[in-house]
Amino acid sequence: MSAVTASARGWVRAAPLWRPWIKAAVGIALLGAIVAVAGAEPFVRGIAAVSPPAIAAAILLAAAATGAAAWRWRVLARRLGLRLGWKESVAAYYRSQFLNSVLPGGVIGDVDRAVSHGRSQVRLAQAARAVAAERAAGQAVQLVLAVAVVASIGFSAYAPAMALMVGVVLVAIGVALASRRARDALHRELGILRGAFATVGTVLRVVAASVVVLAAHVATFLVACAAVGVPASSGEMMVAAVIAVLASSIPLSFGGWGPREAAAAFAFGAAGLGAAAGIAAATAYGVLSLIALAPGALVIAASLLRGGEGMAASGRRAAP
Repeated sequence: MSAVTASARGWVRAAPLWRPWIKAAVGIALLGAIVAVAGAEPFVRGIAAVSPPAIAAAILLAAAATGAAAWRWRVLARRLGLRLGWKESVAAYYRSQFLNSVLPGGVIGDVDRAVSHGRSQVRLAQAARAVAAERAAGQAVQLVLAVAVVASIGFSAYAPAMALMVGVVLVAIGVALASRRARDALHRELGILRGAFATVGTVLRVVAASVVVLAAHVATFLVACAAVGVPASSGEMMVAAVIAVLASSIPLSFGGWGPREAAAAFAFGAAGLGAAAGIAAATAYGVLSLIALAPGALVIAASLLRGGEGMAASGRRAAP
C-alpha cells in the first residue's frame, strides 16, 4: 500500500461514519414533517410537472454550472501548485455532484474528488485544501449574493428566512470553532490558503465563476416554477428561487432535500403564492437537478469499467 493510499484511507476514517447519516436523517425528518402538514399532493404535482423541455433546459444549465465550478476549482488548485486538466476537472465535478445528490451527508462527492486528485498528484493534503477552498469560496459568494438580491428587491417578508439561514451559518461556525484544537487547525489552514487568494485576479475569477453557478441554479429553479405553472412577478420568483437554492446547500439534508422544500414553502407563502406551490416547485427542481447530473453516473460507470479492465490486464500479465 502506498503512503498516499494509506493517508487517504486514514483521512476518510477520521470523519465519524455516523455523521452523514445524522444529517440525512434530519433532512428526511423535515420532509416527513412537511408531508404531515401539507400532504403529499404538492410533491406529486412537482414530479408530474417534469417534462422533456424542462429536462433539456436543466441539463444545459447544469452543464454551465458544472463548467464554471470546475473552472473555479482549477483556478484555486493551480494557485496551490497542483496540475488539473479541463476534462479531468469537469468529469470529476460531475461525479462529485452526483455522489453528493444520492449519498447522505452532501460532501462524500467532494471527499472523493479530493482523494482522486490527490492520488494523481501524490499531494493529498494540497488537493484536499483546494477542494475545501473551492467549496467554501463558492458558498460564501452565494450567501453574499443571496442577501444582496433580497436587500435590493426589498421584500421584507423574506427577511426572517434570510436571517435564519445566516444564523445557521454563524452557529455552525461557532460550533466548529468551539475547541482550541479546531481554532488552531483553522488558523494553520487559513495561513496556507492565504496564498491561493493573494491576487485580485484570482478573487475576481472565483467570484465570476460563483456568480455563474448561482445564476444557473436559480434559472433551473425558475424552469421548475414554470413547469408547475406558478404565476408570479419576476421579483417575487427571483427572491423565492434564491432562497430555495441557498437552502439546498444546508448540510442537514439528503442531497438537498428537506431544507430546500421548507424554505420554498416559506418563501412562496410569504409572497402570497401558497406554500404548496413552493413545495411543488422545489420538488420539480430537485428531480430536474438529479436528472441533469446523470453524466456523473456515466463518469462513475466509465471509471469502474476502466478499473475492471486494468485489473483484468494485470491478471493476464501475472498468469505466466
